[in-house]
Amino acid sequence: MGLPLYIVNAFTRTTFGGNPAAVMPLDHWLPDETLLAIAAQHNLSETAFFVCTGSGEYELRWFTPGAEVQLCGHATLASAHVLRAHLGFQGDRVTFSTRFSGELRAQYVDGAVELDFPSLTPQPHDVEPALASALQVPIIAAAIPKVHPWKALYEVESEAVLRSIEPDFPAIAAAVDHAVIVTARGDRHDFVSRFFAPNLRVNEDPVTGSAHCVLTPYWAEKLGSTELFAAQVSDRGGELHCALLGDRIILRGQSLTYATATVTAPLSRSE
Repeated sequence: MGLPLYIVNAFTRTTFGGNPAAVMPLDHWLPDETLLAIAAQHNLSETAFFVCTGSGEYELRWFTPGAEVQLCGHATLASAHVLRAHLGFQGDRVTFSTRFSGELRAQYVDGAVELDFPSLTPQPHDVEPALASALQVPIIAAAIPKVHPWKALYEVESEAVLRSIEPDFPAIAAAVDHAVIVTARGDRHDFVSRFFAPNLRVNEDPVTGSAHCVLTPYWAEKLGSTELFAAQVSDRGGELHCALLGDRIILRGQSLTYATATVTAPLSRSE
């Protein structure tokens, strides 16, 4: 017997768009070093693991190829998709219990999934000179969440400037020990962004749900609106509908299963 594996493109309707996540339902938790080794084997930006704890209730964890992360949007969206599309879940809402971000909820609405996530209130942040040099574009403002400061936000003057960035990933990794969100007002969207995390072995993430937990309150204040339409302008690209509701964020998106498989290899490093 093996472990089921699903590869799901999140925040997209297309086969080669959005952010691919690996999703692995488990009957019980495996050792942390095994979970990390599995994520490294997949070499996607995140692998999500979940264990059922009750009717519509699951424990959920996320791993990059290099570390466990505190919050991940696209792999949560992908997990909700797997439950409905492949595991026979018929309810309207799933509750995910997480180690670092508390209770997260996913609701199925008109063929999409709405994620109920924490709003990460931004505070001003000093731009690191080495990071500005690595990005090679002028930065007009910066902010970092008061909670989960493992990522920081840097605003540039336009979508064209954002798209023009050719990041020096070793230089970014040497400049800061956190992930880097670069953002601008959008031409067709309220705001756009890109996400670089070479320290987590994710050079550029295609679509980053957790980044929008700080992007949404940041742009809601600047634009005077709590309902925002966003795009992450990576090569694959993806779109998100974002809503700020007090201390919570609602992220709405769709997903597409790319592949299903079974892991049959021994999972011990010594075998």
